[in-house]
Amino acid sequence: MAGTRRNPLLAAALALTVVAAGFAGWGGWSWYAAAHDDSAAYARERDRVLTAGEQAVLNLNTLDHRDVDGGLDSWEASATGELRKQLTDGRGQFEKQIQQAKTVTSAQVLSGAVTELDDRAGRASVLVALRITVTAPTGKPARKESRMLGELTRTPEGWKLSALGQAPVGNTAAE
Repeated sequence: MAGTRRNPLLAAALALTVVAAGFAGWGGWSWYAAAHDDSAAYARERDRVLTAGEQAVLNLNTLDHRDVDGGLDSWEASATGELRKQLTDGRGQFEKQIQQAKTVTSAQVLSGAVTELDDRAGRASVLVALRITVTAPTGKPARKESRMLGELTRTPEGWKLSALGQAPVGNTAAE
């Protein structure tokens, strides 16, 4: 009987197929694990918080005397809890002040960061740097830069500001 010879090309092709299948399986598993990783979901939520926080802080630093109702509606839509209550309770006073001053206040976000995120509790904090421009009926526009600290709460409509205040500047340690 004559011995059967194996074809070396067939053996090499079979080996390459096995290796390729192994890499494909490993790649698929890696992709699935990354897509379902808790840290990826946390990063997406952090991005949503930052976007909502920056927009809400921007909204609460923008008001035009020619459209006070629209501006104040935007303020209220950006807030929740006690902050929203303060805005709705003070709406009449805000309207009167802006109509008397006839100012246009606009803001531009310079940078922002999420400083705290408790996804399970639905609470977060952001630090937002703004350039605020106030334009009066006469004179040049006044510009200032400001840093704001905002606390956000997750609501059924998304993340909304529940508190907003100025960030301390400089050395605040007691001497």
